Amino acid sequence: MSGRITTHVLDLAGGKPVAGISLELWYLGVAAGAEQSPSLIGAYKTNADGRIDQPLLAGDEIQPGVYELIFAAGEYFGRMEHLSAISDSIFDFIPIRFRIQDASKHYHVPLLVAPGGYSTYRGS
Repeated sequence: MSGRITTHVLDLAGGKPVAGISLELWYLGVAAGAEQSPSLIGAYKTNADGRIDQPLLAGDEIQPGVYELIFAAGEYFGRMEHLSAISDSIFDFIPIRFRIQDASKHYHVPLLVAPGGYSTYRGS
């Protein structure tokens, strides 16, 4: 099986997938802080299940190095006008930086969001 990068966004406060959140995937280079300019790989929007319909990157497109996902959480929380605590979240953009060593593996990087915080983990 060829490698791939996927994500999933869930709203912990609402107990549901986050549909319609924008995100970007960046390649930062072989080492964090290296003298390479970041490269935008793509911009995406989650579907009704909080996922992207296909892998963000797959197969020969993946190379070892440091990547960053940036989620536009502020746009999602801003749509939650009926809950003032959620619409007042301080998390406008949520970056998740991760390293790929073996480009043949599956890297699933989920985001769990709530008005007062967020979390991530290495998914399967």
